[in-house]
Amino acid sequence: MDPVFLNDKAQRDYQLVVAARDKGDQRAYADLMRYYREPVYLMLLRMTHSPVDADDLTIEAFGKAFRQLASYTPQNTFATWLFSIASNHGIDFIRRQHMRLVSLNTMSVNQEDDACEYPIPSCDDNPEEDLIHRQRDKIMRDLINRLQPRYRTIVKLRYFDDLSYDEIAQKLNLPLGTVKIQLRRARLLLAETIKTHRISL
Repeated sequence: MDPVFLNDKAQRDYQLVVAARDKGDQRAYADLMRYYREPVYLMLLRMTHSPVDADDLTIEAFGKAFRQLASYTPQNTFATWLFSIASNHGIDFIRRQHMRLVSLNTMSVNQEDDACEYPIPSCDDNPEEDLIHRQRDKIMRDLINRLQPRYRTIVKLRYFDDLSYDEIAQKLNLPLGTVKIQLRRARLLLAETIKTHRISL
C-alpha cells in the first residue's frame, strides 16, 4: 500500500527512511538525526531534568529507532514513530532510576531462609515522586540561573518558553548561527557543572 502523507516534511522523512533502510544510505541516517535530534533531546530533557542523561538517551533512542527501521510502516509519520520510541526509552530510564532510589532500610529479611525481599516502587505518580520532580526542577533552574546572562536568557527562551531557533534569533536580534552556538555552549556548561560538582538529578 502506498503511503499517504499530509505534508512535504513527512514525505521527505519517508524517502530518507527508505534510503536508510533499503540502501544503507549513511547520509539519510545523518539527515534524519539532524532533523530530529534537538526535538528529541528537548523532550527527554523535560522528562529527566538532566542535560547529561537527556543527551545520552537521545543517542540511544536514535540507535534503537535505526535498528528497528525494518518495522516502520508509513501508517504513522516517521516523527510520530520516532518520538514514541524515544518517549518509551525515557520512561524506561526513569523507572530504572526510581528503582535504584529504594532505600536499603526498606529491605526485609525472611528469617526462615535469609532471603531478602526488595519492594518495587510503583511507577504511578505519588507525592514522593512529585517532590523529587520538583526538587530536580529547582536544581535545574538554579543551575541555569548561574549561567552567564547571554546563556541563561537563551536557555530559558528555548526550554522554558518553547521558542524555536528562529523565534529566539528574532527576539534577541541575533544571527541564527549565533543562537545555535550559544545554546550548544550553554548545554555543555550545564553538563560540565553537573559532572564537576557531582550533582544528582
